[in-house]
Amino acid sequence: MDFYQLLIITGPILLQVVVIIAFTLFNTGYLTYYERKVLARMQNRVGPLHTGPIGLLQPLADGIKLMFKEDIVPDQADRAVFKLAPLIAFVPAIAAYAIVPFGPGVTLFGHKVSLYVTDLNIGILYVLALSSLGAYGIVLAGWASNSKYALMGGLRSASQVISYEIPMGLAIISVLMMTGSFSLVKITQSQPNIWNWNVFYQPFAFGLYVIAAIAETNRAPFDLPEAENELVAGFHVEYSGFRFALFFMAEYANMLMVSCMAVVLFLGGWNPIVPRAAFEMVPLVGPYIAFIGDPAIWWFIIKIYVFFFIFLWLRATLPRLRYDQLMKLGWKVMIPLALANIMLTGLVRLLVK
Repeated sequence: MDFYQLLIITGPILLQVVVIIAFTLFNTGYLTYYERKVLARMQNRVGPLHTGPIGLLQPLADGIKLMFKEDIVPDQADRAVFKLAPLIAFVPAIAAYAIVPFGPGVTLFGHKVSLYVTDLNIGILYVLALSSLGAYGIVLAGWASNSKYALMGGLRSASQVISYEIPMGLAIISVLMMTGSFSLVKITQSQPNIWNWNVFYQPFAFGLYVIAAIAETNRAPFDLPEAENELVAGFHVEYSGFRFALFFMAEYANMLMVSCMAVVLFLGGWNPIVPRAAFEMVPLVGPYIAFIGDPAIWWFIIKIYVFFFIFLWLRATLPRLRYDQLMKLGWKVMIPLALANIMLTGLVRLLVK
């Protein structure tokens, strides 16, 4: 097999990987802008305003600043682990997007190109495994920093991930019982219109998933690993420059990932809320549909940002829980409720058959 044959075979896959990584990194950067603007409006402020038109270049400015800041490593830190930990947190966060179905596919140069790298028949397990792997980066960062604040943040993160991955997995099991597949593409295809969305059949599982996803990503009101008022910044308190940026990007990539999973599992994935034919009938919109690409992609992105808004809304309105309250909620409330929901789902499926 010569180089050109290899390029023909691997070219489309490499293009998909590059496009999806670029999409993820772009959204990871601009989710920070979205968050700052939304929180500003909720607090009667304006947010980023002066860096570019209406502050649109603020994420770029922040990235350049972090790239050129001094990379400080504490004298007593384990230097190898300290430097490796941000990558362990960041790489799994990006790798999970390989199986996210952003759309059914587009036609390029006469060839059908899918908008996902691969369709694994164990896609759900793949995502859960990578989300667990990313927690090792946080734990190692806390341990390697040789700081009591960082170590406490790492330990909190480890126990929090263990506690809330269980109800998240149990909530997902309820959806799998309805769809009969671990493939994200097949789960999306099982919800062809809004009346088939799993959120209507599994509203209880959706609520459990939302709470577990917020805790899994260490976001307010479950941001105990970073608790500024008691741990300064938690596991990344000793990090600066680009390594700090990797932790920051990993956090937002994980938030975007759980939003993608929520859209696929509960909100119909790429399937539209309003049929395309309805838009084509609108005088000012119909003529321009051909220029915006496949509407399925845009529906998927809109749903992601609507779900992400929940993270911001809760951060702006709810105070941080105490750590004992966090653990009690996970083990004494959410896990029993998730198990009860599975039993109820199984009973309904049995009676319907």
